[in-house]
Amino acid sequence: MKKLLFTALAVFCFSMMAYAQPRPVEKEPFIVPANLPETFAASYEGGIFGNTSKESGTFKFDDANERVVFYRKDKREMFSIPYADLLVIYPDSKEGVSTTGNVVSKMPLPGAGLASLITKSTKYLIVKYDDRDIDVQGTANFKFEDKDLLLLFINALGVKAKMKQKGDAYYRVKKPVF
Repeated sequence: MKKLLFTALAVFCFSMMAYAQPRPVEKEPFIVPANLPETFAASYEGGIFGNTSKESGTFKFDDANERVVFYRKDKREMFSIPYADLLVIYPDSKEGVSTTGNVVSKMPLPGAGLASLITKSTKYLIVKYDDRDIDVQGTANFKFEDKDLLLLFINALGVKAKMKQKGDAYYRVKKPVF
């Protein structure tokens, strides 16, 4: 009798725990604002085939040709990535000692070593893409100065490229193989 009662109580408790599982909070889809900036300032850090030098410039959406274009400072097009070639886009940040903190910490002054505690956060856009022209995948890095502009750019690009959102990142859903 005690075994039966214990088993019934265990089944009841485990079934109640299954109900207690919280549902994940559903995030509302991002809607591209009408007043979206025309250009986004960024620095190319590397990763695009055929473009080896680091370059400051701007991103611009070319919706007519379904691509995002990176322009040099002199307004010449450096490269473009078609929306369909984007696999994953996401933000990243790196913490490091600022140049000022590094220089001051090397000075022979009392307490100068504390200057190495001065940190600087750098925000990056990481783009994983599939270059169909040369049949290869790559990863490109871009440095942004403002975190809010970086997130706005990622959200706008993800929506325009019809990608699926996961947190702050967007990814292209794999096509099923039959």
